[in-house]
Amino acid sequence: MHPTINIAIKAARKAGDIIIRYHNQIDNLNIENKATNDYVSEVDKLAESAIINEIKKAFPSHAILGEETGNIIGDDDYQWIIDPLDGTTNYLHGFPQYAISIALYEKKIPTHAVVYDPFKEELFSASKGEGAFLNSQRIRVSNALGFNNSLIGTGFPYTNFDHLNTYAEMFKSIAPKVAGIRRAGSAALDLAYVASGRLDGFWEIDLSIWDIAAGTLLITEAGGFIGDFTGSPKFLESGNVVAGNEKVYKEILKELKPHLTKELI
Repeated sequence: MHPTINIAIKAARKAGDIIIRYHNQIDNLNIENKATNDYVSEVDKLAESAIINEIKKAFPSHAILGEETGNIIGDDDYQWIIDPLDGTTNYLHGFPQYAISIALYEKKIPTHAVVYDPFKEELFSASKGEGAFLNSQRIRVSNALGFNNSLIGTGFPYTNFDHLNTYAEMFKSIAPKVAGIRRAGSAALDLAYVASGRLDGFWEIDLSIWDIAAGTLLITEAGGFIGDFTGSPKFLESGNVVAGNEKVYKEILKELKPHLTKELI
């Protein structure tokens, strides 16, 4: 395993220890409302600080973008993108679906990624050109031949409702054609589940870069496809994401196309 991914794993586990330490003390946490339905707790901040400390010890010159900390200036050729607790709302309600997401981008290309679910102790990891893994076992996207019998992940709009009607039309197009649609509340884990074949595909509107930076590499290293709603690679900029194995990915794009507004292209 590459030494850099070992640093990311160490950082993720330290953050995970903090998250689990407090998961039975939710009522005692300081919680702030950043925006409508967008929360941050002191656990988010403590976990992000632990991740940054580990990265800075190993790579003091690297730049870092954290959800809570923002930009930490450094060598932009090496940028770490961090979500210390993706699924904060789940966490604050005791719903055990949340994760830590850490990715390193070298000259804007993802090279190392970790998504860690500390509650289930599941560690998804990938390094460019070396495959994707779950707890050291190689993972691949599913072999679904299309929508028939497929299980699709998604995320409902919850902070910005500008595209709610458009999303509803997308949902109505896909739902009758698949075995089920799941909205679990952590995009980082949803993408990891696509990479491991637990989900056959996924789509969501208006995600943040830290939600998807690590999952991007997991999916491509697991043999999957990821793009925006037109199939282009600009999803990190727009936050509009489609992912899946080749056939399901193409099916989702086909169903979304009639519903795309100018803002979503």
